[in-house]
Amino acid sequence: MATSAVARETVFALRRQIAKIEGTLPERLEAPAGAAPVDADVTPRDLTIVRRGLAVAPPDAFLRTGAEGLDTALSGGLPKAALSEIHGAATRDAGVVAGFALSLVSLILKQGPRLPILWIGTTEIFREAGFPYATGLHGLFGIEPEQLLFSEAPRLLDALWTAEEAARMTALAAVFLEIRGSPQRLDLTATRRLHARAQSAGRPVFLLRQAGEPEPTAAPVRLVLSAAPSAPRQTIAGPLAGSIGRPAFTVSIGKSRTALPGQFTLEWNPDERSFEERREGRQERTANPVPVVSASRRGKDPAPASGAVLAFAAVGSPAAGDQPSPGERAAHRRPRRAG
Repeated sequence: MATSAVARETVFALRRQIAKIEGTLPERLEAPAGAAPVDADVTPRDLTIVRRGLAVAPPDAFLRTGAEGLDTALSGGLPKAALSEIHGAATRDAGVVAGFALSLVSLILKQGPRLPILWIGTTEIFREAGFPYATGLHGLFGIEPEQLLFSEAPRLLDALWTAEEAARMTALAAVFLEIRGSPQRLDLTATRRLHARAQSAGRPVFLLRQAGEPEPTAAPVRLVLSAAPSAPRQTIAGPLAGSIGRPAFTVSIGKSRTALPGQFTLEWNPDERSFEERREGRQERTANPVPVVSASRRGKDPAPASGAVLAFAAVGSPAAGDQPSPGERAAHRRPRRAG
């Protein structure tokens, strides 16, 4: 009994130390699992899940991706009013990271007012990865080009200051801060300020990392992104061989206060504006359980006789007016010119 009590105190001490590092108040960790519920006068913004069973957040505090496996692993989805990290292992993954982040913003815009989005980065970032394509913004994510605002800063210090000021604004749907590498100024103090201001404004701040090492930050969730092969496009007759289907992402949970590490393959549906999880070992989507074409109302299925239907008459000769002229006959006899 004494040994278990000592072990429990050791665990709580470690949790308090982790909370200090990640910017979470230690007071939220002192109540063991099964403790009394939080007082009613505490605002939902103060309710943060640190470990399973220690605190409870309202359902609308999380952004559900639509992929049940990932949402379940994250205990409801990504926190809306928080700093979230999205990593790309290399510079070539910058497009994948940006596409996934824009997909999350598309989900946010579906649920609330269509506010503008601010994308902050240094000159080096935009020179290496470029800017999002305006036509693709509307076609894939339902974001109008004028909704996406860019702030190009000459130095990382200026980009961090801009992000901190923008994170406190409620007139923005989301704030992106794109960083390359592992700069020393992006430390616990800087990320703690971003996280606190995102909580205060009730808006998400996404920290996009290019070719950066996973380091301690105040973000509750860190996702590591890479490109996944797209499945073939689906038709009525089945998968279309050689075609390219929906954008696909391999999402790994690199850090979470509520989930264990895991990996998921998600497909973005640009028509429904939602994610779908691709099951392991399957590239094709689940078959549509609803018939594509309704059955015949004449009482007999015409499908067995479909092979006997011809587009042209099977017997008889063409009408006299359909015969080619003598000049046309000569042209038909000549070989087809290349090109």
